Amino acid sequence: MTAGTLAGLTGAMLIGFGLYGLLIHPHPLRKVLAFNLLGSGVFLVFGIIARKGAAAGFEADPVPQAMVITGIVVAFAATALAIGLILRLVATGGQPTLDPGDQAPNEGDGK
Repeated sequence: MTAGTLAGLTGAMLIGFGLYGLLIHPHPLRKVLAFNLLGSGVFLVFGIIARKGAAAGFEADPVPQAMVITGIVVAFAATALAIGLILRLVATGGQPTLDPGDQAPNEGDGK
């Protein structure tokens, strides 16, 4: 098994774990972490595909590398924004969950 194949299989495994985490876990922080895992797998697979294309005799193209680097930066910014929103939700007294049944009713409703 070559290093490229092993890296491609690792990327596919990261994508699978990320999708599993997105679908199974209701907590927003775990969803953010699963989304990061999914993105890391996609970046790894995309880089391996670009590497395999260069190894097959095609001209080396810097565009896939630039797209992966740009994607990493955007994913970092989106993660920071999502964690900031989760922290803001917790600071305002909200429950950090996506399940409506887990949220406590507001005490100021008068009901």
